[in-house]
Amino acid sequence: MNYLRSFFPWIAFAVVSAAGWQWGAVVALVVAVVLLVQDVKAGRTAESLILEGSTAVFFAGLTAVAFALPHSGLQHYSGALSLGWLALTAWATLLVGRPFTTGIAKRQAPPEVWETPLFRRINVVVTSAWAAAFTVTAVALTAVYAAGLGSGVSIPVQIAGFYLPVVFTARYPERARARMAQH
Repeated sequence: MNYLRSFFPWIAFAVVSAAGWQWGAVVALVVAVVLLVQDVKAGRTAESLILEGSTAVFFAGLTAVAFALPHSGLQHYSGALSLGWLALTAWATLLVGRPFTTGIAKRQAPPEVWETPLFRRINVVVTSAWAAAFTVTAVALTAVYAAGLGSGVSIPVQIAGFYLPVVFTARYPERARARMAQH
């Protein structure tokens, strides 16, 4: 579950934004940069830092907007924007043939499986699940915010948007390997 660490900035943003979206963005940016620096110092490859780099870029931009336009209507949609950015990141990595989960999976999988069709397929499927979850959650949050349904609805939507792909990511690789072993 090392990949969950990649989501710490997003979690920090969600929590701290209750005190103001500017502060949520700043804290998330700081967390993102600290994690990115730690990973680079630890020798992580660029391939395994796609999500971390994308996160830092997003929060740098959001921080700039949040402080330049503190009363912007975007603040009411920041959760949807966040998930939309994650969706774009995930879909883009699939489009270029480098699913963002691959680098993360390589941290846990032995090098001898990295080039196997099964390893590649698992990462395409897992990244697709995350991309779909991010997309659906961003759309759902946009609807929740537009309808003014509040945090009583938006928080469970966000939790589901992360929980479901986490569960899928935890279970799917083993099922895929077992299915492959049967054939």
